[in-house]
Amino acid sequence: MKKLQLVFLGVLILASSALFAQADRVINKPNFDKIKLHFGFYLGLNQNDFKVNYKNSNYANANVSIEPTSGFNVGLIADLRLHKNINLRFEPGLVSNSKVLAFTHINTKRDSIREIGSTYLHLPVLLKFSTDRMDNIRPYVLAGFSLDYNFSSNQKNANDNSGGEFRMKAFNYMYEVGIGIDIYLNYFKFSPSIRGVFAINNELEYDADSNSQWTSPIHFLGTRGIFLNFSFEGN
Repeated sequence: MKKLQLVFLGVLILASSALFAQADRVINKPNFDKIKLHFGFYLGLNQNDFKVNYKNSNYANANVSIEPTSGFNVGLIADLRLHKNINLRFEPGLVSNSKVLAFTHINTKRDSIREIGSTYLHLPVLLKFSTDRMDNIRPYVLAGFSLDYNFSSNQKNANDNSGGEFRMKAFNYMYEVGIGIDIYLNYFKFSPSIRGVFAINNELEYDADSNSQWTSPIHFLGTRGIFLNFSFEGN
């Protein structure tokens, strides 16, 4: 996650330096923010892992170690102007990533490791709160909720961990918060943002065996991640 944060910081520094270094303050897209509805798309990177809470079980030494890898995001943007400083945004997209779960209380390697590749349909509705425009830049914060559908959940798979299948719920609910900066260019608006995404519900689908060494020790397992998005919006 630190790598994504450093990339975002570097983008902001370079963009801000270039803009403030302009000798002539040419105002790009001066009427962009007066438009009631506009559209765009975004590309990005993500790094997700899981928050895990444990419960009392027969496995007192239970522990799940999570190794995340970087994934990608891609999607569309619909932006509705509610106020000169407030916008309502719908950003449907696809999010792909993978993780390796190590159940360190299980001795056999075949049983202790589960590799999880996930592709989500990510459907966030967000409120964007922007400052007043400063020449060709405009910082903002945003927050909202999303419905996520996990195409790789295995929820309806008859096999569970006893058969080598780690299962998760297909439908999940998230909240996200973030910061970003709008940069007005000649032909479009470019906007890098960094966001934290957090699960509200327990995403774990429990094994049929109520005493499962994989799932019975877990009270809550939910996504927590960081998204680095690059948005391109036009009018």
